[in-house]
Amino acid sequence: MGTMLSQKKRVLIVDDEEDLTWTLSKKLSRDSDQFELICVNSGREAIEVLNQLPIHLVITDVRMPEVSGLDLLVQIKKHYPSTKVVIMTGYGSSEMRREATERGCFHYIEKPFDLNEMRELILDAIRDRQGFRGNVSDFQLSDIIQLNCLGGLTSALQVKTEAEEGWIYFLEGNVVHAETEVLEGENAFYYIMSWQGGEFSVYRNRKPPRQTIAQGWQSLLLESLRRVDEQSHLVKQEVEQKKQFRVLKLQQIFEPILSDNVEHLLIHSFSGFTIFYQGRFRENADQISELGHQLSHLLEQMTADKLSFADDFLKIAEIHYRNRVLFVARISREDTYLTIVGRKGVNLRAIRQHLKENLSEILALL
Repeated sequence: MGTMLSQKKRVLIVDDEEDLTWTLSKKLSRDSDQFELICVNSGREAIEVLNQLPIHLVITDVRMPEVSGLDLLVQIKKHYPSTKVVIMTGYGSSEMRREATERGCFHYIEKPFDLNEMRELILDAIRDRQGFRGNVSDFQLSDIIQLNCLGGLTSALQVKTEAEEGWIYFLEGNVVHAETEVLEGENAFYYIMSWQGGEFSVYRNRKPPRQTIAQGWQSLLLESLRRVDEQSHLVKQEVEQKKQFRVLKLQQIFEPILSDNVEHLLIHSFSGFTIFYQGRFRENADQISELGHQLSHLLEQMTADKLSFADDFLKIAEIHYRNRVLFVARISREDTYLTIVGRKGVNLRAIRQHLKENLSEILALL
């Protein structure tokens, strides 16, 4: 019996409506064999419980005196990031809550709710069913905005990165003003939403200095997410272009030493990860990967046998085996190697000289 009790997961319900928490504690008592239910009537009491007991799921209202549901979520994210969360709200349309659940990291449930719906939510969470949304570790800026709006709050949200600071103001659940050092209004809102990382603070009941935004918060969020996706696509394009440029430049550098006797030329890590390749396997990624894997084993064997690299400048090793020549050069201290596999007759002297002349340009491209 003691073992079974210790395995039961705890569910904490937080709402300042005592009638609601009393009703839930009575109605959900029939599931006491599946989870332990704790009900409190303030955010402050909830924090005290979290400090004393491991809680698997927190179900909280947003609008509460003293410590609001949003304040509670910030504390949970900071100190108990593995805790799951469901938000109770009595504001907004059903479609709005559905969209908020799909976009954000929490599940929203409407007041007054059906008791069976609440029960199913709890069971989904404690059984860790796939698709349950409520991971507070994924709590993002867009989730804070949704919580302020769905909760009908009046507050100011301060967002800080290492280099910048911005403010977003809410009036009775509407985004009415945003500002940074040089922008305000919608442009400031979109700019703040594009920031990567950062910290945030919520100041309750702080009214906006002016109104510069009239658009609905759902439209603002959707547009900001669209812009972030678009920017991400542009960044990916830029990365791909830089990658293609690097490959072309390296091909130009190595062209003078690629003769019929050179079968493979690779730049790779000690573990065999291939950074650049030219040779007979050019169209076959699996063969290139396998070759890198084999070279990794070779480097491990050389290290185990304490075979040192000759030549202080490039740390070069040459291995002759049957009718093949293996030329390995450690070209940087950051675990980067250039390996050439060739037939007998490959001009190693010319290769060595060419590497010395072009080493700085090669390293600049990596």
